[in-house]
Amino acid sequence: MSFVRPKALDQALDLLHSGSWTILAGGTDYYPSLRGQAPSGAVLDITAIDSLSGISCSDSGIRIGALATWTDVAGADLPPAFNALQQSALEVGSIQIQNRATVIGNLCNASPAADGVPPLLCLDASVELSSLGGVRSVPLTEFIQGNRRTVCGPDELVSALHIPVESAGGHSEFIKLGTRRYLVISIAMVAARVVIHDNKISEIAVAIGACSEVAQRLPLVEQALNGAAVDGDLMPLIKTQHVAGLSPIDDIRSSAGYRRHAALELLRRTIARSVKRASQLQGVSV
Repeated sequence: MSFVRPKALDQALDLLHSGSWTILAGGTDYYPSLRGQAPSGAVLDITAIDSLSGISCSDSGIRIGALATWTDVAGADLPPAFNALQQSALEVGSIQIQNRATVIGNLCNASPAADGVPPLLCLDASVELSSLGGVRSVPLTEFIQGNRRTVCGPDELVSALHIPVESAGGHSEFIKLGTRRYLVISIAMVAARVVIHDNKISEIAVAIGACSEVAQRLPLVEQALNGAAVDGDLMPLIKTQHVAGLSPIDDIRSSAGYRRHAALELLRRTIARSVKRASQLQGVSV
């Protein structure tokens, strides 16, 4: 096998341009996939590229580097809109996994049950892809194409995530359902971000994972709740037909019917929590 650990992004991009490589960051998906066998092929370890590290803020928004781990996210000083992402960070495996696994690795692995995707969808995240040909930005809604499939080209490296400043308002919540409390793959999960203005929901983003091949926003739920007064009962506005478009599967963790039932309940709980927290930020009683 070939194993290379460049210290500069340009070196890594040059290697990707000239050959076929497996990119290694946290390694928490790569090494288990070997199933006890020795690594083979060409491995490009990007962990020495300092420019890919860290979480930074600017006037345009927040950047999460390719090497930022879930522990980095959980401990970062971020706005309340990122609360769901930080909650999901604590649901990714064990503490040891959180210390090594990267947020972007979670996206590139493209599992339907990737915990980080629904919170990032609620933040309107975009994915930065770098190659020798330049840098392009792809909305997260377009980046993941299906189970284990993304739009990342063989000569591209996901260098960062970007969350626009316009999506950093309000408060968000994340709820994950599994067969036990920790160290479990999701049966279903929901993230919601809510902005309150004049005692009404002025902005809402809702996303659900593990109930379709790709985690998705739920525009019908968002339309039903946008503009609703928060001092009323919002739960009747969240209806069964709002989850009718989901396509959950039957597997060892759950039946499709149970996933659909659970999705509706998780939606109601997550939105109720988000509205309560967002209202508290505005000094509104609900």
